[in-house]
Order: sequence, then C-alpha cells, then structure tokens
Amino acid sequence: MKLQNNVAVITGAGSGLGQRIALSMAKEGAKVAICDINMDGAAETKAIIEKEHKGKAITLHMDVTNEAEVNSAMDEAAKHFGRIDTLVSNAGIQIVHPIEEFPYEAFRKLVAIHLDGAFLTTKAAVKYMYPQKSGSLIYMGSVHSHEASPLKSAYVAAKHGILGLSRVMAKEGAKHGVRSNVICPGFVKTPLVEKQIPEQAQNLGISEKEVVENIMLGGTVDKEFTTMQDVADVAVFLASFETNALTGQSLAVSHGWYMG
Repeated sequence: MKLQNNVAVITGAGSGLGQRIALSMAKEGAKVAICDINMDGAAETKAIIEKEHKGKAITLHMDVTNEAEVNSAMDEAAKHFGRIDTLVSNAGIQIVHPIEEFPYEAFRKLVAIHLDGAFLTTKAAVKYMYPQKSGSLIYMGSVHSHEASPLKSAYVAAKHGILGLSRVMAKEGAKHGVRSNVICPGFVKTPLVEKQIPEQAQNLGISEKEVVENIMLGGTVDKEFTTMQDVADVAVFLASFETNALTGQSLAVSHGWYMG
C-alpha cells in the first residue's frame, strides 16, 4: 500500500472532499486524524475507515481559525500516532456576493477558514515534520487559485493566498525534507457547490442550468464535473511522493478548465 503507516492529519474530514481523502488515504494504509468542527461527520468518517478499510483513525475537534485548538489537536494526533507525515489543509466554506454587497465580516470569516487555517495547521504540523526530516504539506486550492470568477472576491483572494503560502513552504521546508503542494480542483459536485448553483443563478440573473453549463463547466474540455475521487487520488499521490522533485507545485484537477 502506498501510505503504509503514514500518519495523515486532514482538516474538514467529516464530509465532502475531506472525507473522501481520508477514506482514500486509509485504504492505502494511512493512519488518519480526522479533524473537523462537525464531530458527527468526523465520527462517520472514522466508522467507515474502521469498517471498510480496517484502518486506524481518531477524531479531533479542530476550529482551524483557533490557534490554541489547532495546536492542541495536532499535538494529540502526534501523541496518539507517534508522528505526523502528511497534512491536508482542506477545511473551507463558500460565500458569494457582488463586492458592493459583500459583508466584511463574511469576507474575513471565509479568508480566516481557508488561509489562516492553512497557516495555523502548517505551523503546528512542521513542528513534528522538521525533526523527522520528512513530510508532505497538501493544500486544497482551486482553479480559483489561478483564475477569477464574479461574486467570489473572498474565495479567490484566499485561494490565491494559499498558492503563495505553499510556495514559501516549499522553499522553507526543503532542507527539512518537507514537500508542499496545492491541489486545484475545478468544480466538484459537493454540497458546497450544489448550494452555489441557485445562489449564483439569483445573483447573476440566469437559470441554474446556465450556471452549471456556462459558469461552472464552460471552460472545461468535456462539460464534466471533477469528482471527489479524482481529487482524493491526487492527494494520495502527493502524500506518497518521496522527494523534492515535486514541491511548490499546483496540480489542476479540472477537466482542462485551467491549463497552467
């Protein structure tokens, strides 16, 4: 198995992409720390890992915007499993408004979860990765780490910031054997994206069908959504890659929407 005994800390792992990544890593032999504020979802992920993959997992409450809670959960994961090999910074939300109507509080909330959360979890994880001279930092970016879309000033700003953070960590982490990369999915049909369809239709004054075909999938080569498994497979690949030959990169998983 590709990740035999690899210890992975995954944020937002109680649902959606985070859950699928956790299950895929466990299937490949990883021991998983399932971090979320939704502890019912975290418990569900843990139960699936234990039943379907006979894997080892723990659940940890982690508000990624709370430094003390991030540090405490990371310390607990390291104490329980003895090390930390992989961080998947995945926790995120979506809020859409035209900028003239975007509440500043909502802007700050989104940026804090995506970008502050990536910073705080990285800071907590490398404390364990650096001494062992190995580790993989995996950030959940987006095609919006490279491209812009209307109504998403907060999301696009945060995802661009994650790209910069990852590139800095590739340079800082290199001498410690720690790699840093960003996964940049296109639209993945998760509950988060399902919620955006009617919101964008209302804000843009178009039909939901037009949102899907023209806004979400208009730039793809085949009008197909990226799947959660597509993203999870890339996460497993990045966690299992062993050298700095692949670091500081952003991998677009987007059916050709972004070709960088």
